[in-house]
Amino acid sequence: MTGPAPEARVFVWDLPVRLFHWLLAAAFAGAMLTAESERLRLTHLRLGYAIAGLVLFRIVWGFAGNRYARFSSFVTGPSAVWQYLRAVPTARPEHHTGHNPAGAAVIVGLLGLALATGLTGWLGYEDLAGEWVIEVHGLTAYAMLTLVVVHVVGVLLASLRHRENLVAAMITGWKRDSMATGATAPGRGAR
Repeated sequence: MTGPAPEARVFVWDLPVRLFHWLLAAAFAGAMLTAESERLRLTHLRLGYAIAGLVLFRIVWGFAGNRYARFSSFVTGPSAVWQYLRAVPTARPEHHTGHNPAGAAVIVGLLGLALATGLTGWLGYEDLAGEWVIEVHGLTAYAMLTLVVVHVVGVLLASLRHRENLVAAMITGWKRDSMATGATAPGRGAR
């Protein structure tokens, strides 16, 4: 007598993507914690530069990295995001080996907001654009924080809904293979 077949796994997130993710999380948390301290202004500035460097690296890696790191494998349009979100509460929600469309939209938003926050922070620090840029810097930082919360809630909900530990997957790189579960793989419809 045989039991159920072992669940197929696939190596999704390579070391550069995982390091980027956790270093960005740490640098952003540090930047938020040091934002109001005049004494830690230099630390805040360095963390901002680290964030900008990490995001620039991720953009390059989004074109040069492995299959699941490439933007072409997971960035979709608004209709795919809406279709995914509508399927989540159903009995058979879409499972994606890599990033799901909603997660991909949040990633693109986080990258854009991180660049905007870094640019406005640099312009403000160098006093190149006036006081308004400091206001925009704070607004983009809090918009990014809002998206971080959306990201964390989304990861927790998707982990529960799909019965997989996405946090562990972002640590180890391994994730359940959607092809083994009958879902559509990247490049074949849903991503």
